[in-house]
Amino acid sequence: MQKHWSNPNIVEWCQYLLNSYVYWTKNELLKRDGTPLTQAERLFDYSQIVVSHGIQIDPVLNFGNRAALRLWEMDWEQFTRTPSRLTAEPMNREERSRMLAQAQNQGYISDYRGIRISSTGKRFLINQAIIWTVQDTNGATVGQAATFSDWQFLND
Repeated sequence: MQKHWSNPNIVEWCQYLLNSYVYWTKNELLKRDGTPLTQAERLFDYSQIVVSHGIQIDPVLNFGNRAALRLWEMDWEQFTRTPSRLTAEPMNREERSRMLAQAQNQGYISDYRGIRISSTGKRFLINQAIIWTVQDTNGATVGQAATFSDWQFLND
């Protein structure tokens, strides 16, 4: 299995994710010892869901750890080609957009709750998600990310 987290661009992105998380929340997302490569592997294997997207007009997912790939039922290639809006059903996309705008304006939010949908149509409720703005080493906004560990599938 290809180790996507070991790609130099992904290793750098993981540093942006981790550094930005600390910047906004004043807490570490995970243990930060070792090299950036070690930290990227640790983030990919982290038990909590971690996802992110860039800043395109229609942002595309650019990182999902193993837990996220399992939850959304996608492999890395499919996940990183998916516009992030498609993680929510059409009727939930406006609410999702408002939440992303709020997180962008504030830097982060720590109490997001919303419904998402997997690639096979399984709906799930996210609770207590943290959404944060991702910045590069110069402080420029390069994306948004989310992490959560509290979710449950919904019965239709």
